[in-house]
Order: sequence, then C-alpha cells, then structure tokens
Amino acid sequence: MFDFTLKKIDWLARAWEFTTEHWIIETPIFMPVWTQATVKWLTREQILEIWSQIILSNTYHLYLRPGADLIENMWWLHKFMSIDLPILTDSWGFQVFSLGQTSSTGFKNKEKLVKITEDWVWFRSHKDGSKHFFNSENVMQIQDKLWADIIMAFDECAPWTSSHTYAKRAMDRTHRWAERSVNEWQKLTKKREEKWQYKQALFPIIQWVTYDDLRIESTKFMADLPTPWIAIWWLSVWETKEEMLRVLDVINPHLPDNKPRYLMWVWTPEDLVEAIARWIDMFDCVLPTRLWRHWVAFSSFGNLKITNEKFREEKSGIPMKKEFETYVSKNYSLAYLRHLFSVWEVLAGQLISLHNLEYLIQISKKARIAILAWDYESFRREFWNGYIVKNKKIF
Repeated sequence: MFDFTLKKIDWLARAWEFTTEHWIIETPIFMPVWTQATVKWLTREQILEIWSQIILSNTYHLYLRPGADLIENMWWLHKFMSIDLPILTDSWGFQVFSLGQTSSTGFKNKEKLVKITEDWVWFRSHKDGSKHFFNSENVMQIQDKLWADIIMAFDECAPWTSSHTYAKRAMDRTHRWAERSVNEWQKLTKKREEKWQYKQALFPIIQWVTYDDLRIESTKFMADLPTPWIAIWWLSVWETKEEMLRVLDVINPHLPDNKPRYLMWVWTPEDLVEAIARWIDMFDCVLPTRLWRHWVAFSSFGNLKITNEKFREEKSGIPMKKEFETYVSKNYSLAYLRHLFSVWEVLAGQLISLHNLEYLIQISKKARIAILAWDYESFRREFWNGYIVKNKKIF
C-alpha cells in the first residue's frame, strides 16, 4: 500500500499526499529524528501532539544496538517503539563520512574506523571496536528487517573538501551501489508481495559536493532509476546556505516532476522556507533537538540565546508570530527557561527540543495551507518579515 498524489503546484512550491500502510503523509513535512529509536528528551505522546506525520530512525545505530534481528522479533520497528507513524530509515552514507578521516583527496583511515572498496564498506564500531562489513545488499536486507515504510539506498557521502577527481570516483561508485540497492529492493519487494506484507519505498541519494557537473550527472542518473522517490544530500553539511540553494537551483531542471523530493539534513526555519520554494517536499535533521546544548531556541525573528542576561526577568515567552506560537512559547517565560539552563535542569532540554521541533513542523503545515491556497510567495515573504540570520535582516 503506497500511493502518491500531487495535490497542488503553486509555481515555486508543491503539496503531495502519500498513502502508506501506517499514515497518510501530507507535504511539505519535517521529520523528527529518532536516531536510536527515540527522540532526545521527548515522549511519543509529545511527538504526536505537535502534528508529526513521519519519523526517521538511523539504521546504523539500530543495527549496532539493539540489533535488526531483535527488532524484527519484537514485531518490527513500529511495535518496538510503540508508534504507528510511518518510519524512514537512512543508510550508512553519513556514518562512512563522519567516522572516516577526511582530506582534500578523500578519506585517510588513520584510526582504521572505515575502509571503502568497490564492493563493500568496512566499519569498526564506534561503541566497542567490533568489525562490520556492509554492502548494498545487506543494507537493504537490514532495513527490510526493520520494516520501515521508506528505506534509503547505500551511498558514499563524499567529504566537502573532496577534489573533483575523488568526488567523481565516489559518485560513480555510489551509482553502482544504487543500482545494486534497487535490484535487492526489488527482490525483497517480490518476497513481501508473496507473503502479503506491505511494500517499502526506496530513495536513491544524489551526492557530490558543490561541483555542478557532478551534481547534474548524479541527478540525471538517480532520476532514471525505477524508484518512487529521490533524495538529495545537503552538500556534506558544512557548505554555506547560499551554496546549498545555488546547487538546488542548478539541479532543479534535471529532477523528475513526478517524484517526491527529500532534502536531507536541513534543519533551520529559513532553510525549510527557501527549500520548499525550490520544490522540496521532505526534510529531517537532529540539530533542532541538539541546539539546547548551546542554549539556543528558534524564534520568528531568528535564533535566540536563552541564557542572555537580558532575559533574566523577562515575563514573555520565546518571541513568535501568532501563527507560529508553540506550546512552549505560550506557556513558559524566558526568565523561567533561562533559570532551567542556569541550574542544568533536564527539563530545559525537553522544552527547547519540543519548541524547536514544533516550530519546524508548524512551518511545514502552514506552508502546505499556503500552497493549496495558491499563496506560497506571500507566506514566504511574511516569514522573512523581521527574520534575522546572523545579524543580517532579509527583505
């Protein structure tokens, strides 16, 4: 049971409806990340209350602990986490990137955590040093055991400092891995159909840093694969926002109009608003629930440092425009939130994480309403009215 319906295109943006076994997903949508089968600090009930429609879990971490076999024996990931929302599981691409040692030519494995070959990736667990081998086939098989609604193809996330030569080599390798992932996915889908089990949808992933020719080549290749979706890795995380948007503009003419698009690792309010304006449908990132460690909350006027001395006696909550108010912004003063941080109460992390996630999901929800009303550009301009990014006011 998997169906796609394009409800509306508003020139710069679009709204889809995806029917899955567990839920109907309405885009644009931000996905909270349950890395290790949980969102940091938050309960299932809190996630449901903020209009979450789909969640993301990390296949690598779940493979290490508690293990795919255990999760399968517990009636799969949905039952294991006691949640009926659709689930997307990612592949190992970013783990290859983050565990490897990088240079301008690619990976230097001084710590011997990662080794990449044509046929497989070798990992040494960051938890206990144990050795593991992964390839396109067993990554599909592990995600099949987890019973995620949406799964990701095996890929190599090239370092953002990669030379053109290394990025080209990594791209070609990932294209071959993507074809193998598709073949294994098709075999597993046939087995699922024979057992009357629900289908899983597969995302291949466009990569390759900021080299326009490689991005276009990879986009065309992934677009031609027989998959219902397509994903775009955000340029290996550390490039500027301007580079991210520029590359989206470069590849947009080559992306298929009939496939939903998922931009990975995009996490700020302004990123969502501008990416939606470039026909992006889905987003995720762990940073909204990590920002509390830096005492930062999103607001309608830019990022807010909660521990600022000027908030010591502030009776109002996190400043939000009326349409974007959250449970936290309406019920807790800045003075109280600042106090929680000053005494290192766990509740501080919970409240800021809940607020940040709810704001991103509110943006997704209100963006959809605007698209359906043929009014996304007005929504976009109103969002930017008074919003400041790094002391720079836009519009």
